[in-house]
Amino acid sequence: MIEKALSGSKYYWAWICFLLAVILVGVAAYIRQFHYGLGLTGMSRDVSWGFYIAQFTFFVGVAASAVMVVLPYYLHDFKRFGRITILGEFLAIPSVIMCMLFIFVDMGQPTRILNVILHPTPNSVMFWDMIVLSGYLMLNIVVGWVSLSSHYKLVHPPKWIKPLVFLSIPWAFSIHTVTAFLYSGLPARHFWLSAIMAVRFLSSAFASGPALLVLLCLLIKRITKFDPGDRAIKGLVTIVTYALIVSIFFVGLELFTAFYSHIPGHMQSFKYLYFGLEGHGKLIPLMWFSTLLAITAVLLLLIPATRTNQTTLVIACIFVHVSLWVDKGFGFVIGGFIPNPLEKITEYWPTLNELLVTAGIWSIGMLVLTALYRIAIVVKVELEA
Repeated sequence: MIEKALSGSKYYWAWICFLLAVILVGVAAYIRQFHYGLGLTGMSRDVSWGFYIAQFTFFVGVAASAVMVVLPYYLHDFKRFGRITILGEFLAIPSVIMCMLFIFVDMGQPTRILNVILHPTPNSVMFWDMIVLSGYLMLNIVVGWVSLSSHYKLVHPPKWIKPLVFLSIPWAFSIHTVTAFLYSGLPARHFWLSAIMAVRFLSSAFASGPALLVLLCLLIKRITKFDPGDRAIKGLVTIVTYALIVSIFFVGLELFTAFYSHIPGHMQSFKYLYFGLEGHGKLIPLMWFSTLLAITAVLLLLIPATRTNQTTLVIACIFVHVSLWVDKGFGFVIGGFIPNPLEKITEYWPTLNELLVTAGIWSIGMLVLTALYRIAIVVKVELEA
């Protein structure tokens, strides 16, 4: 079936060439960073995780969100998701690949990543993060490819695939739970020291990931002959709506805990993000922009007239995705470092080199996604014909 990704229209190949060009720019920027060091980034001694780890944190959620189509379809026989289950599984694959690449480029000496394998330390959360990410990647590759291949051959999937499907469901929850533990297990960072960090991550993941899947389904419906199905899209929109509301609710819980109890460490990070602290406030516009997008998205998704209108639905899903990308993928990571344990404020902003490397990794993810979706759509269209 791989050969199906090697054929397409001139627009398909123009898109592939564009992605390859951006990847080359990203590789060049990374080579420059590799030779010079992380001094090319905006990171410092006080802010040791920046734009790369922010992307890693966000895309772990996108990868985990595949469970929101797998779980209803396989466990509850939710037939309307039958046409998009493979799209959800294939979305998880490039998401995990991007997560791994962002960790790779964030390391000053990337060869040391082998130490996690050569010298395993089970008491380290990073070790378990490596286990759950690589395991989840393999599960989605095997389950997605075998299921699609069986569908293409008009045969039932082998019996051994079903246990892997069921295993992938709790595994999806584990990848974002372990990611949350990377933060909440650091006692010196009050902003991250929260018992609801894992469920807050999961709720935002189950909003941003399905929102992206809705956008992809609508795009596929528009530019290809494959129709993911209106009922399936409506089901995804329902998941996005309630997950976003829960995510906003959890942020409200954090705000109440910090300001009602007057916990200084927790309050200071929130003050910096939304109001500024001691004259510093680079992220204030971004955080209020994210809040505005989230509130607008909730209203668009709750009102039936705007929820069922394709134009406003697209706007709402874009707002959800961008809002949570800013909040969880940037504000959350940077906010935890400000102020540092000595009450000193060191601000952070990504440099051009970081943005170019990030664009290259995004393009790798989109290239993998394009190829996988091309294969899946061609197979389904051929069978329906």
